[in-house]
Amino acid sequence: MTTLNPTRAALLELHDERHTMREGHVFLDEKCLLLAGEMLRQLQQHAGLQARLAQVNEEALKALHAAVARHGLQGLQVQPAGILAGVSLAVQASSLMGVPLQQARWEAPGRSAAAGAQAAAPDHEAEPAGLAASPEWRACRRAFAALAAVAAPLAAVSGNLERLSQEYRRSVRRARALQDVLLPALERDIAEITTRIEELEQQDAIAMRRPALQAAREAG
Repeated sequence: MTTLNPTRAALLELHDERHTMREGHVFLDEKCLLLAGEMLRQLQQHAGLQARLAQVNEEALKALHAAVARHGLQGLQVQPAGILAGVSLAVQASSLMGVPLQQARWEAPGRSAAAGAQAAAPDHEAEPAGLAASPEWRACRRAFAALAAVAAPLAAVSGNLERLSQEYRRSVRRARALQDVLLPALERDIAEITTRIEELEQQDAIAMRRPALQAAREAG
């Protein structure tokens, strides 16, 4: 039961509030559709990167096994990795419906993004004595550089999916609250005030007609 006074002004305010809520509900519906579409796109990208990561990880493991078999675990552990030497993480930020999105890649100064992973372990770089003639060591460095190159965009896409999912669930909850709780309650308030206004108007009409009826009886 509403606590508002049954006046035309209160009724107009409730109608305006209902209109605003309906617009908000439409906006939230459209927002959920846009977020769902972006999540599908990000999921497709994530699946491709995940498959690529599994492939590169398998190649890196094989290269690591070959390098350990050639130089031994201790001999390989003491060597400088140099996987990300001179390479920086380039992050491109964007936004969708207020949700921050990112794209990440390894990038070497003065080189293209595609060459960033290869620049992480250049063959011409000074190599430690004892491993200079080892193709296993070079292959191991290149394999793990490629692994890092795939992991960076995959991490960005994973973060995008998490933020999109949280915002999608939040928007769905708000839309359901408007549709199932707030709008029905507002409709009940409007109906109640409309009924009370009609009753008051009928009472006023009856009160205004009583003197005329009384005068007619007296004259008759």
